[in-house]
Amino acid sequence: MRLSHTLGRTSVAFDDPNLVSAAGLVPALALAESAGLGDLADEHLSVPTDKGANAGLKVASLIAGMLAGADSIDDMALLRHGGMGRLFAKAYAPSTLGSFLRAFTFGHVRQLDAIASRFLIALAGLTRLLSPPAGPAISDEDAGYALLDVDDTIVEVHGHAKQGAGFGYSGVRGLNALLATLTTASTAPVIVAQRLRKGACGSPRGAKRLVGDAVRTSRRLLGETRLLVRMDSAFYGRGAVHAALKGGAAVSVTVPMNPAVKRAIATISEQAWTTIEYTDALFDEGSDTWISRAEVAEVAFTAFASAKKSEHVPGRLVVRRIPDFNAEKHKAAGQDTLFDVWRFHAFFTTADPAVLDTVAADKTHRQHAVIEQVHADLKNSALAHLPSGVFTANAAWLVLAVIAFNLTRATGTIAAPDLAKATTATIRRKLINLPARVATSARRITVHLPHAWPWEAAWTALFDRVSDPPPVRAA
Repeated sequence: MRLSHTLGRTSVAFDDPNLVSAAGLVPALALAESAGLGDLADEHLSVPTDKGANAGLKVASLIAGMLAGADSIDDMALLRHGGMGRLFAKAYAPSTLGSFLRAFTFGHVRQLDAIASRFLIALAGLTRLLSPPAGPAISDEDAGYALLDVDDTIVEVHGHAKQGAGFGYSGVRGLNALLATLTTASTAPVIVAQRLRKGACGSPRGAKRLVGDAVRTSRRLLGETRLLVRMDSAFYGRGAVHAALKGGAAVSVTVPMNPAVKRAIATISEQAWTTIEYTDALFDEGSDTWISRAEVAEVAFTAFASAKKSEHVPGRLVVRRIPDFNAEKHKAAGQDTLFDVWRFHAFFTTADPAVLDTVAADKTHRQHAVIEQVHADLKNSALAHLPSGVFTANAAWLVLAVIAFNLTRATGTIAAPDLAKATTATIRRKLINLPARVATSARRITVHLPHAWPWEAAWTALFDRVSDPPPVRAA
């Protein structure tokens, strides 16, 4: 591809009042309105003074900006150009939205958490956000577990005016965002709980409350579907584990190699180890087994056995072992070891062995890394920056980024099957940031979109679907 004319014969003028750069905001905000986003904000947010007036409209403005690619308060100016005023009413100025966010206290952030939860439940009622695609019904035996992943990430910040910023476990100066994502066997992750914390705080801080909130929201979304909470070793503690069990969920959490775990591993016999599919594994059709250096086994284990009896949690310790790489180097140099040396990775689980046996439990636990993709997605969109120097404003920004993430996911789910699991950037490129010209005739607005747009069918399906949605499920 190249220019059809030289720049000397090309002129530019920013003078068309009827053009918009993000026509996909029309069906996306229509979906948000159908799910009651503005009404929920007006009902539950009590930000004081004139800064908190019209909370529903201000929240909708912030979400719209994030959908279109805004990652700072100043970027919200993209809502006020060309024909946007003919498509949308009350697109607030960035300064007004910044004042609104800075007026938040921790209590108002918790109110926004409640809005995010109720909005997600309403979205799920309007779309197939957490439902399997149309087809044969899945039996309870085949459904397995819905997966609730909990993990934190450091959002890097710069400058000395950021409240709460500090150097965390990653060595990066930033703030700590704790998230919980919910995934089913046939759907992509949605975020069901979120919390912003100081950058220097430990990973498990506040995890007990967040896990409890996440499990409750997941139950409202999925009913009695089996739920498995997956966490890494940073969250292996009585608070988070008991919060999950109290909500009726099972847990799968990596354990540190403490003396109790080492003693349990030592009791596993050599005959109990099973070879598994792992990195560089090959499948031998003749013997119907995997040829691999990785093996798994399990042993009965009681977590927190040193605590009082009421806090003991019986379950299974699933152990994966792989050859120690340092020992392999010695062998390559001709210095064979007298016996095999292994590295062990263990996790504790209360999952039903009839649903997840040893091999399946190990494979399921290793897929916990899917939450890292959600972290990357957020940091590639609205969470690229935490825009304010005020901690509570940034905490509110995180919740709004989560609402925008879930709304984007719902938008893709409606538009086309291949967009149901697409990233925010992909959905924005194909459905949201679509240039258009706004025309009025006979008291009707017509949005003229580019001819031969490659994703015309998906965009049209989205628009037609939100034009006449079914009744929203009660939140």
